[in-house]
Amino acid sequence: MPERFADAGYATACLSRNSYLSSATGLDKGFDRFQWLSSSTLHEAGIGPLLSYALNLRTHSAGLSRDTAKHSSAYLMNEVAKDWLADFRRNDDPFFFYLHYNEPHRPYYPPRKYLERFTDDISMSGTEAAEFALDVHYNLEDVVANGCELTDDEWAALEAMYDAEIAYTDEMVGRLFDYIQSHGDRDTVVVITADHGELFGEYGLLSHSYVLHDAVTRVPLVVQGLDEDLAVDGDDTVQHLDVFRTLLNVAGGDPGDTIGVDLREETRDFAVSQRGPTDFDELLAHNPSFDTSRFHTETLTALRTPEFKYQRSSEKAELFALPDEDEDVSGDYPEERAALEEELGDWLDKYGQPVGDAEEGEFSDAVTRQLRDLGYME
Repeated sequence: MPERFADAGYATACLSRNSYLSSATGLDKGFDRFQWLSSSTLHEAGIGPLLSYALNLRTHSAGLSRDTAKHSSAYLMNEVAKDWLADFRRNDDPFFFYLHYNEPHRPYYPPRKYLERFTDDISMSGTEAAEFALDVHYNLEDVVANGCELTDDEWAALEAMYDAEIAYTDEMVGRLFDYIQSHGDRDTVVVITADHGELFGEYGLLSHSYVLHDAVTRVPLVVQGLDEDLAVDGDDTVQHLDVFRTLLNVAGGDPGDTIGVDLREETRDFAVSQRGPTDFDELLAHNPSFDTSRFHTETLTALRTPEFKYQRSSEKAELFALPDEDEDVSGDYPEERAALEEELGDWLDKYGQPVGDAEEGEFSDAVTRQLRDLGYME
């Protein structure tokens, strides 16, 4: 996206709080201005944002704690973003600005002022629920490997902390949106979406690994400021690639060989999600009898329509009648399965193969530490 927008005459910038969106993975490529925020790079955020964050550490984060997994960063993201937006306003060039917040995400540890937001109906206090969620985060593989045997109140505590993180992020994104609106002297399009959702017991899992369940792949999308009618509504199927193509067309850029549709003109019949090969070694290490037969270990591709999800790997294929994603209904809908199998085969032939050669990421100690905080590494 940054390279395509740059070709259209846009200044490009990215502010990321996630290690996977950093120079370690090469995803800083094409941005004129890039900043990855972590405990080791906070000094690069600027004196003003850091001072404001420090003064608000008790209300917008975990207070004085050395456990970096407990700290929220959305407030700091906003303060840095305001400085960058002020820089953009100093000239007339159009700009593309991508911000990647970390919340809501494991571990579910909301800021202090949100700890009690959703705890009225559970036996734990907000602090107790947050500490329980943190304990589950640190012991996730053991919890999942042994069947997610949590009590109703423990499930409710996890959900309360996740809801609190969602509510806090909603507040902070809203604050940034208000700031943009109040300083808006040019046409601005704002898009809010997510990279993944979270599992809360689906397939006996937590977090967002191993599967392409709707709990992981169905995420929010808000587009504001186009001032044009869209061909889609809230019930239609949309992919992130469609947003990319639409925005690039609006900006007067060249979408070239991008495979999305322009949401002002078209709808799509299905969306595709993919997940690379995975293994269950960590879960099996905690419980050698963990049942892996329900899952796919090879590259998995899922084709989703409003009514069905058809997913296939080299091991097996399944058809689900949504919203149920537990029972394979291939025998009940042979014609639908055959049609979706053909669609998926055509898509894989055209678009589903790797492009170019993979490169090894170089993860510094700081990147590794943040990935560990987020639960991506042991």
